[in-house]
Amino acid sequence: MNLSRAFYADPAVHAHPQDCCTCAAPTAKKIAGKVAYHGDFWLRSDFRRKGIPTIMAAVLRGASLAMWAPDFVCGLAERWLLEKGVLAQYGHAHYEHGGSILHLVEENIVDHDLLVWLTGDELRGLVADYDRNEPASAS
Repeated sequence: MNLSRAFYADPAVHAHPQDCCTCAAPTAKKIAGKVAYHGDFWLRSDFRRKGIPTIMAAVLRGASLAMWAPDFVCGLAERWLLEKGVLAQYGHAHYEHGGSILHLVEENIVDHDLLVWLTGDELRGLVADYDRNEPASAS
């Protein structure tokens, strides 16, 4: 599946003729219905290692469920996020290589990201479990 239109309104006009972005992850063909895409966010260095990914993931899951009740939540992740345990902090239950294979000729970029996803049932379970695992607030 060629994903060039995700980057350019008109790839024939704006992209290098040899630029391409494909998805080779077999599961991508099974992700259908109402799908919420969770994109990227970057933190300033002084905000890192303070648990913000866990907080942001919970907010994204809750907002996605409340606003869209998706059948799937998916995203693209760099491999180092898996190796460092960050994907687990985000609550992604599944990952697969080949989510995004990006080649940009003029920028000299070759990138291979993972496809990460949750089913709608897993999303609902994470949101429900989050409420149960929170300590009761002091009265």
